[in-house]
Amino acid sequence: MNTEKDFSPLTPNIVRALNDKLYEKRKVAALEIEKLVREFVAQNNSTQIRHVIQILASEFALSQHPHSRKGGLIGLAACSIALGKDSGLYLKELIEPVLTCFNDSDSRLRYYACEALYNIVKVARGAVLPHFNLLFDGLSKLAADPDPNVKSGSELLDRLLKDIVTESNKFDLVAFVPLLRERIYSNNQYARQFIISWILVLESVPDINLLDYLPEILDGLFQILGDNSKEIRRTCEVVLGEFLKEIKKTPSSVKFAEMANILVIHCQVADETKLTNDLIQLTAMTWMREFIQLAGRAVLPYSSGILTAVLPCLSYDDRKKSTKEAASACNHSLMKLVTPEDDEEEEERGGGTPSREDSPPKIEGDGNDMLNASQESVGFSNISFFTPASADRPQVTLDLDGIVQVLDRHLHDSSTGMMTRIAVLKWLYHLYIKTPRKMFRHTDSLFPMLLKTLCDESDEVILKDLEVLAEIASSPAGQTDPAGSCDNADNKLELMVPDGVKPGQQPSAGSKAADSSPSTPSMNSYFYKFMINLLKRFSLERKLLENRGAFIIRQLCLLLHAENIFHSMADILLKEEDLKFASTMVQTLNTILLTSSELFQLRNQLKDLRTQESCALFCCLYRSWCHNPVATVSLCFLTQNYRHAYDLIQKFGDLEVTVDFLMEVDKLVQLIESPIFTYLRLQLLDVENNPYLIKALYGLLMLLPQSQAFQLLSHRLRCVPNPELMRTVDESKYMESKQQVNSKRASYAQMDYNELLQHFDRIQSKHLEVRHQRSGRATDHSDRKLM
Repeated sequence: MNTEKDFSPLTPNIVRALNDKLYEKRKVAALEIEKLVREFVAQNNSTQIRHVIQILASEFALSQHPHSRKGGLIGLAACSIALGKDSGLYLKELIEPVLTCFNDSDSRLRYYACEALYNIVKVARGAVLPHFNLLFDGLSKLAADPDPNVKSGSELLDRLLKDIVTESNKFDLVAFVPLLRERIYSNNQYARQFIISWILVLESVPDINLLDYLPEILDGLFQILGDNSKEIRRTCEVVLGEFLKEIKKTPSSVKFAEMANILVIHCQVADETKLTNDLIQLTAMTWMREFIQLAGRAVLPYSSGILTAVLPCLSYDDRKKSTKEAASACNHSLMKLVTPEDDEEEEERGGGTPSREDSPPKIEGDGNDMLNASQESVGFSNISFFTPASADRPQVTLDLDGIVQVLDRHLHDSSTGMMTRIAVLKWLYHLYIKTPRKMFRHTDSLFPMLLKTLCDESDEVILKDLEVLAEIASSPAGQTDPAGSCDNADNKLELMVPDGVKPGQQPSAGSKAADSSPSTPSMNSYFYKFMINLLKRFSLERKLLENRGAFIIRQLCLLLHAENIFHSMADILLKEEDLKFASTMVQTLNTILLTSSELFQLRNQLKDLRTQESCALFCCLYRSWCHNPVATVSLCFLTQNYRHAYDLIQKFGDLEVTVDFLMEVDKLVQLIESPIFTYLRLQLLDVENNPYLIKALYGLLMLLPQSQAFQLLSHRLRCVPNPELMRTVDESKYMESKQQVNSKRASYAQMDYNELLQHFDRIQSKHLEVRHQRSGRATDHSDRKLM
């Protein structure tokens, strides 16, 4: 430095000492500067004071020479000490050159700069707050300094500044938040520690309401929560915990919607191998649970985003038990918020605002640049977001389109866990119960996937799926759909529909089609479509029929009216072109009818045939049961049509008797010995009035080879008593009551049994023709192989 240059009012000795490499000499010069400035303060000579500060800053602190810079720093600190309470008037000139030295490559110089600034701030105290952002910016850099001395000095300065902020009520939070939002995304461990410690301090100051600005820093806090340092994670947990306590105290002032996007992102793990992500996810899910409980129906417009985050967590194992429980609580709380009022149109509510269903939620762009940048950095994709609610929204609107889209996506995803699939189906069922009218707009798109879900490996998933399908099939809201609208979903999956009835229509009462299509006033247009497509799926996937067919049909009989199920399936099978499948399906239905406890009432209804409806049901079942001769006979036994059963067995001599046929007869004999046919066995005591029952059973006996079933039935028939021995002295009253019962049954059962026998012959002729065609093709194929 040129010592001949005029640095007045600084003397040449002061200038020389400030440039000296020895710290002691620079310290002596600083004491002289302090003395000089005190004199100017006493004289109230602000011009000279500014001149001294300007010389120290430009000629020394910002000099190219390192010793000069050190001298300038100690000189500026001396000026501040001399100024005392008046230093606030000159803080800009004092602080800026010192902060510039924070970027110096020499660690000793950075340390001296830190020391100088400490002295300046110590003297000025609250007066430095207008320059807080500059100080914070400089300190955040020093917090990550590689030199331990510099770092130690910055920590002293940091503590001093925190004390000043804590005891002051003039802190400008509005000006500080943008800087905090920027610096919170630092990846440096020490910088993160510095940031999180400051948030903790600001949060603890009563006069500073950081909660209002939480949406701007929440994403950054979750980023810090994933730090590798245990100490930083613990501090961040404390900060988030304090914020959550505050949110619970004053929920009315919380900006739920603006923060919910952030929670949705962090509830979804991008990298499951990183253990810290589990902590982030659990914390975000805990916050989400509290948000739903505190905000109530206000979160409904954003429920699709919540479900996107929550549903996958429901399938977690015990390793993430806490996250799973929090997600389950979120799911349960959100589901309870949906009520029947969500099924009302805007016009019905008297509201003038258009429904949100017309336009799916969009991601808000304002103020979310940092959030979007964070999202890109962690690699999230296909994430649903909340849309902040507008201030003038008259009432809450359920985002049903968005919810259904999320649920449908999870059903289609083959990787979706079992518990998630169950939750999805529970949601669909809940929505069909609470908002049936709006949900039926989505039924055509959901229907094929719901049918496909019947092939799921889990019985519990199938049960829930059947509940949804049963609700679709029986809901009164489905009646309002135009006829045939349900045909558009999956035409390829439909079987041939009986003449005169379309899948979307109900048969008219008293029409000719009454016997060939179910009269189901409680069912809607989707019921028949469901039955058609269920049978088609059984036809295409025989394993499903073998393994789950009986289970599915029995559950449907519980969920819907059993008569409707059997009536409609018999109706559809009557027109089935695949005769082998029709025979197998009839055998399955017959076994269910005869053995399942769920069908006790239906069996009783068919047993007596005392009503016109039961007679019509028998005729409908009979026409389809003709696909399987043994099943037809068992139906006649069930309905006590013993003479007709005997006539059918007489025709068995004309049929092709195969091993499978004999096995079915064997099973029928076993059934006759079961509790279902107790009444039939008791009727064997009344030989005179049930001759055709005995003839029919003897007919079955003659069909069987001398197997175990033959021995069983033969032994039973040997037990039939001699009619002469069974007569009592006074039979007149008994005969009268018997005749009354028979006449009552006959009054309804005006059935043309000859026509039924002819129908049986026609069906069996078709089966014989198909078998011959099949065997002919097999013979041709084997001949070609021999050639």
